[in-house]
Parts: sequence; C-alpha cells; structure tokens
Amino acid sequence: MAKPKIIEVKESLAILNKLLKSKPAHFAPRIRMLIHIKEHKQKGISKRELAKLIGVNPNSIQKWRTAYIKGGISLLLNDGRKGFKPSVITNEAHEKLEELLSNPENGIQGYKELQDWYKKTFRKAIKYTTLVEYCKRHWDTKIKVARKSHIKKDEEKEKSFKNTLLSSSTTQ
Repeated sequence: MAKPKIIEVKESLAILNKLLKSKPAHFAPRIRMLIHIKEHKQKGISKRELAKLIGVNPNSIQKWRTAYIKGGISLLLNDGRKGFKPSVITNEAHEKLEELLSNPENGIQGYKELQDWYKKTFRKAIKYTTLVEYCKRHWDTKIKVARKSHIKKDEEKEKSFKNTLLSSSTTQ
C-alpha cells in the first residue's frame, strides 16, 4: 500500500470552520477534507481514509487534493459553474404574454393556441414545455381552468337578464 500523501494546508482551522459555515453546502465535503488533512498533518491521511470519513468517492478526494495543490483554496472552491442560460422569452414578449393572459376575453383555449400565437406574433418558434413552464412560473397558469365568463358573452344581454330577474323576484 502506498504512503499517504502529505499536504500542507495553509489556512487555519478557524478559517476553515468559518468557510464551512459561510459557503454553500456543496462545498462542505471539500472544506471538511482540508480540516481532516490539517488534523492528520503529522502522519498524513490516505485518500481512501478521507473518502470514508467524508462519505465521498476516493476519486473526488484525489481531484480535490490536486486542485488544492495547484491553486490553493480558491481553485478548490471554484466549481466551474458559468451561470444560467438567458431566457428565450424577451422582455417585450413577456409584456405581451402578460397582457394576453390577463385579458379574460382573449379567446386562447390552451397552451397549444398560445404557442401558435407566440409563433405568429414574434415570428419565432418556442418549445411547448418552455412556454408552459414559463407561464406557470410567472403567472401560475394551469392547463385546464374555467374562465370567469364566456368570451362571446354579450354584456347588454347579461344586464337585461339581471334586471328582469331582479324585477320578477321583487314582484313576487
């Protein structure tokens, strides 16, 4: 069996514990690895022992140790994430969608019609699931929801119906 690799951790235990509390949870095993290395500094600790103590794969330990040796704590805590993709739906499209969805008389029967409307209005295709998830996230829309009123309802007929209903109920 090979000798354990002896690594000198430059940071103090206090700093490592502070980092452990302040950094996101996915960095915790990496910081705990440094803490264990610091504690076993005299005789060293193998990657397999570290993996058992922390509960990760020994290959991860090897990769993290190499990163620490090459670039210190900054490289170890760099996970390489670039950020999120920009939205497919522009601000202008968002505003028009909001206007359309907030209007009860829009005539849109479902997401498929909304997808066709989007394609016709912006001359750009959008995936069905992208549109559905976007609408759910921003306006809490659902696939099948009853409308407050029918889109072809005549407002004048409704008023006259209510008036005749009220007048007939008061005469009885």
